[in-house]
Amino acid sequence: MLIVVILVGLLYALPNLYGEDPAVQITGVRGAAASEQTLGQIQEALKQDNIQSKSIALENGAILARFPNTDVQLRAREAIMKVLGENYVVALNLAPATPAWLSMLAAEPMKLGLDLRGGVHFLMEVDMDTALGKLQEQNTDGLRSDLREKNIPYTNVRKIDNYGVEVRFRDADARNDAVQYLTSRHRDLVISNSGSNALRAVMSDERLREAREYAVQQNINILRNRVNQLGVAEPLVQRQGSDRIVVELPGIQDTARAKEILGATATLEFRLVNTSVDQSAATSGRVPGDSEVKNTREGQPVVLYKRVILTGDHITDSTSSTDEYNQPQVNISLDSAGGNIMSNFTKDNIGKPMATLFVEYKDSGKKDANGRAILEKQEEVINVANIQSRLGNSFRITGINNPNEARQLSLLLRAGALIAPIQIVEERTIGPTMGAQNITQGLEACLWGLVASIVFMVVYYRKFGVIATSALIANLVLIIGVMSLLPGATLTMPGIAGIVLTLAVAVDANVLINERIKEELKNGRSVQQSIHEGYKGAFSSIVDANVTTLITAIILYAVGTGSIKGFAITTAIGVVTSMFTAIVGTRAIVNLLYGGKRINKLSI
Repeated sequence: MLIVVILVGLLYALPNLYGEDPAVQITGVRGAAASEQTLGQIQEALKQDNIQSKSIALENGAILARFPNTDVQLRAREAIMKVLGENYVVALNLAPATPAWLSMLAAEPMKLGLDLRGGVHFLMEVDMDTALGKLQEQNTDGLRSDLREKNIPYTNVRKIDNYGVEVRFRDADARNDAVQYLTSRHRDLVISNSGSNALRAVMSDERLREAREYAVQQNINILRNRVNQLGVAEPLVQRQGSDRIVVELPGIQDTARAKEILGATATLEFRLVNTSVDQSAATSGRVPGDSEVKNTREGQPVVLYKRVILTGDHITDSTSSTDEYNQPQVNISLDSAGGNIMSNFTKDNIGKPMATLFVEYKDSGKKDANGRAILEKQEEVINVANIQSRLGNSFRITGINNPNEARQLSLLLRAGALIAPIQIVEERTIGPTMGAQNITQGLEACLWGLVASIVFMVVYYRKFGVIATSALIANLVLIIGVMSLLPGATLTMPGIAGIVLTLAVAVDANVLINERIKEELKNGRSVQQSIHEGYKGAFSSIVDANVTTLITAIILYAVGTGSIKGFAITTAIGVVTSMFTAIVGTRAIVNLLYGGKRINKLSI
């Protein structure tokens, strides 16, 4: 049993010796798979720029290119992005250099925290202009609705600077009635006269501040949801400044998918199709003022009413599946407010076609005066279906190209639609946040702690010290093996401290056993009896001491966060493995050397 456990531990600890390669990962947008043709394009682009790669492979629809160092990695990414354009997500990565035979056995290196391994760092900026523009649009619709409801005639409504709205009337009397009525209904708007027959409505400073704060905070919550969907251990999502968010993902492998999902600003809009406009008028753009032309993926124009029935803000859950014709679909669940809106609308419009509009903001490739990327709104109709019956809180969307796209769309909708678009202004694979010097010192501390324990045990207990030393080394191997096997375990700098501490106190059990054996020998017992009584007598003390330490580690893990959890994990694992190696391991070796033999003297 001991040999099997140590061999398994050694096997799963082995991948940690091979390190990682700087890599570039390429996947298609919206879950689309990369192809052999894409692979050929990448190889040709790297060849033209004289960039040497360690390997380039296409696996599961994603291409992973490995490079000898980070300088070559960055050059390669620029070359690949230039060739592939915006139809692919090109992301930096750190790929384990584990040999294939170990990977086949599911042997992977330990997941390291940001302070040891680093990971992927994204600095994201919230597009406040778009967020406040949406609010301006809502104010515009609200003012129109209120004026219609009160039967106050107006000539036109238009947007003005500073996210304000101007409403013109036929005469000053209508304007004054409107100002009096709207002021009481819109406390967040500062409404004033403009000219002889118009009014201006601008948001108060307090309302603008709240809107900016809400946009950032809500986007942070949604990004956290999306990170949770990715299953990253100990991620960091926090605010930086007034409108920026930092996302750090330690130990993540599929960085291309992470980049696409975190940066995606996808949402849905449900709108009614205007069937009164013929195809030729739609193609030429001649549509009524209450409608606009949107295109399908195939480029076919569809005339939609501007009024949005429902947006993705009301979606509480979404899953992907296949319909009765084995085509991908997304199942949508709405909150109570969204369910009521959809129910009331579809009840009054049975038989009419309703379109699902996919809305996304993407980098236009242009920069503003401050050097920031300008986001471009891209919209396409992904589904048009006749309303056959009254819809409630649950319904489905069809017309999606492939199952991967359905899965990704459902993930984005489930995690939440971003309140405002965000753009990745900085992306890099980050090194240790505590510095390479600290890591080296941590590993040196581990090594010197091990050496000091070995020297003491060998000098003081001789052959039994050598046996304890072998248990100590086996203990270290098992800790690393178990850490590599556990899916949620992440090694941090405090985790290394936990290992050093565990190794330092791991010899306690052997000291207790050895001292008890020496005591029994002094009392005149035979060698075999002394060994037996030594292990038997020390057992309860060893268990008591280690169980109390284990309880402390469990409490630290339960109430602690981040680095404290890292310390608790390694300490808990170290306590269990040290008990196993100190009691079972050394007893097995002692039995092998002395069991069933007539021994007159022990080397202890």
